[in-house]
Amino acid sequence: MPATTKDGRPDGERGAWWRRFRAWPRLARVVVYAAAALVLVLLAGLLIVVQLVRAPFPQTTGEVDLPGLDGPVEVLRDEHGIPQLYGDSVEDLMRAQGYVQAQERFFEMDVRRHLTAGRLAELFGATALRSDQYARVLGWRRVAEQELALVRPETRAALEAYADGVNSYLDSQAPREIAVEYTVLNAHSLDYRPEEWTPVDSLAWLKAMAWDLAGNPADEIDRSLALAGHTADEVADLYPPDPLDDHAPIVGQGAVVDGDFEQDATMPGTRNPRRPAYLADAGGRAALTRVREGLARMPALLGRGDALGSNGWVVSGEHTTTGGPLLADDPHLGVSVPGPWMQLGLHCRTVTDECPLDVAGFTLSGVPGVVIGHNAEIAWGLASLGADVSDLYLERLDGDRWRHDRRWLPLRSRTETIRVRGADDVTLTVRSTGHGPLLSDVDDTLATAGQDPPGVRAGAYAVALAWTGLHPTRTADAILALDAATDWDSFRAAASSFEAPAQSLLYADRAGHIGYQAAGRIPIRRSGNDGMLPSAGWKPENDWTGEHVPFDGLPRLLDPDEGFVVAANQEVVGGDYPYRLGHDWDLGYRAQRIRDQLEQQVDAGEVSVASTAELQLDDLDPLAPALTPYLLDVALPHGYYSAGQRLLRGWDFRQHADSGAAAYFDAVWRELLADLFHDDLPEAIWPDGGDRWVAVVTDLLTRPDDPWWDDKRTEGVEETRDDILARALREARDELTRRLALDPGEWAWGDLHRLDLRGPGPDRPWPLAGLADRGGWTVGGGSAAVNASAWDAARGYAVTSAPSMRMVVSLADLDESRWIALTGVSGHPYHAHYTDQADLWAAGETLPWRFTRAAVTDAGGDLLTLRPVAGD
Repeated sequence: MPATTKDGRPDGERGAWWRRFRAWPRLARVVVYAAAALVLVLLAGLLIVVQLVRAPFPQTTGEVDLPGLDGPVEVLRDEHGIPQLYGDSVEDLMRAQGYVQAQERFFEMDVRRHLTAGRLAELFGATALRSDQYARVLGWRRVAEQELALVRPETRAALEAYADGVNSYLDSQAPREIAVEYTVLNAHSLDYRPEEWTPVDSLAWLKAMAWDLAGNPADEIDRSLALAGHTADEVADLYPPDPLDDHAPIVGQGAVVDGDFEQDATMPGTRNPRRPAYLADAGGRAALTRVREGLARMPALLGRGDALGSNGWVVSGEHTTTGGPLLADDPHLGVSVPGPWMQLGLHCRTVTDECPLDVAGFTLSGVPGVVIGHNAEIAWGLASLGADVSDLYLERLDGDRWRHDRRWLPLRSRTETIRVRGADDVTLTVRSTGHGPLLSDVDDTLATAGQDPPGVRAGAYAVALAWTGLHPTRTADAILALDAATDWDSFRAAASSFEAPAQSLLYADRAGHIGYQAAGRIPIRRSGNDGMLPSAGWKPENDWTGEHVPFDGLPRLLDPDEGFVVAANQEVVGGDYPYRLGHDWDLGYRAQRIRDQLEQQVDAGEVSVASTAELQLDDLDPLAPALTPYLLDVALPHGYYSAGQRLLRGWDFRQHADSGAAAYFDAVWRELLADLFHDDLPEAIWPDGGDRWVAVVTDLLTRPDDPWWDDKRTEGVEETRDDILARALREARDELTRRLALDPGEWAWGDLHRLDLRGPGPDRPWPLAGLADRGGWTVGGGSAAVNASAWDAARGYAVTSAPSMRMVVSLADLDESRWIALTGVSGHPYHAHYTDQADLWAAGETLPWRFTRAAVTDAGGDLLTLRPVAGD
């Protein structure tokens, strides 16, 4: 028998092939050898990359020793990796939560703590320096250190146990096994190993969260800048009052009686007048502009801008198909990967006074407990209250002194040293007046006044910040108390500690009650300061009194007559409420749309889990019914330009991702805002297209010859409404032809309005961005729609903030509840649960929210047991 090769071919054939190959020109053979070597190198490199990427993936089955446990903790993950933890004590559950969240998301946690401590430049270099400087001036970590001494002993024990769990995980892993990002950073000569986690790291993250949701001080600056070159009446056009005649407040009944809010008391119909505030001169505006630009460069942990908010509502069981209350919540935050929330459950195997936890919901990585969700007895949701808890003060300085009344007082100061990767350390002197830290000290120089206020000596303006979050608060107490609350009274007791950020809390319980509670530390101002504009810091009448709105005086409702409560960032309470809570409320388009739909569903007896989840996706554009008729009345040349306009005929005003009409309308909206206001306003405050601008333009449409319509850039021409509308229609047609297609039939809103997710850290080197970032989802909705996937008309169409999660809790049967997060549980790029929920989220779908142990067990999944260490 002839000799054969391993694959069965005659050996002679192989020899013949080899002789033919050897007969090739030398250069050809070298190319083949090089190609084969390159393929082998690439394959080896790919295997190495795969190993490096997979090295940090968490262990989810088997057993792991966890020092400090008193008993075993089971971690049961479902098909989406959502963990439910079962233990016998609160401290064991907190320790296990720290371990599990470090498994899934430690790099995110580490970036956050560097940001809050003003230490990002240690990781990312000089590009993060400005952010670090502002974080040091704000002093988040310094305040967090003070809070640790303020919180209840039980909270401190939970924070310490959580930190111990995080550190147990870190101690057992090399940096490359914690996160692939550390492999990349250390490849750039960083030689970094994460420090131990501390309770202060957790508290500092809550301070940064409060800052993002504080009612951005930029609002005060924007008003001041708008006043440059405009009268107060003209600027009033840009800041319309809350339309309470058309859009209901959250609480439409009750009054404060002897310091206590009573929902059945009668409230007068008049409203607090707004007092005039100090109008900054040119020097003040220059200082304010630099502060605004600096604050804009700070990374936003939860997002930034007017579009941040929430939709929340609760409906009594008297009006639901389930017979029990339904509670819905979807906070609107900045978009990132991983998303802000991590779903998780904490369950005592036997619920007792010593171990009261049986709770599941949405957590913040780095913070113990569940922030939003439900336990076995109650459910709660959060919506930003919109209260004004910060003020900017223009201060007059003379060397190391600041002016107050007729006195010059010494500035307080401290020195901070910031380490910068690849560069020399930077020293920062942080100075403060009696109002707060000087944000303007981050700039190299202070503006000199263009005009000095009467009676005040020449000098430099500085900008100080007063903010309730600069003082220790007890929000960490509130989170853990909410997790264990069992009824309205214990819920309110927990809410009383939710001091920063100020929030609207929605409530429902298994007994059938529903409710609402406003919460937060809200300052009481003296007579000269209404919080709408930066105040003159030298005038004592602009100071805060040092007191806050009492918790019992804040609006609340229990079982209201109409059978539901809607809290979507609109004005909290109408009438002559005695305390000034704020003024920059959402103007209520989302809230009123929810109310209108709920009223129809209540009348029809159709409020269900499914209808509630569907309402969260409502994408009706509130501007479209007002603006579209005017657009259709504009005469455009037949053919190319009118083809886009025809899409608006018969449009249902909804912003579906596949809607060509929505794409054209929103392009017209963007061009219209530019044509209307870019000639009149500084670039820093160009319209973003949110709810305020919907109200502004809706009003201007009824005044066709208003001066705002005139384009100041066209000399000798005075435009009217119809001129500007026609221009915007033509410009939008050209815009979509360039961006999408010549044929309007191929346009789709989602092709413009895309969701792109950015990983943790500012200005990261390419390998980090390439590993972590994800994008390309086409989504519907808009800035003022219930489905609030916002975009900034001054910058483009991309999604800037969105529902960070959606939940619907059924109190009749908790296992029938639904939830979804923006991305997924994992913070590890390329893990199966990194963005596995994003596709479902974008499609408007939700996941079953299994709560009882039986339902969780029946669903199956991975089981990891965390064991006590013998002799520990």
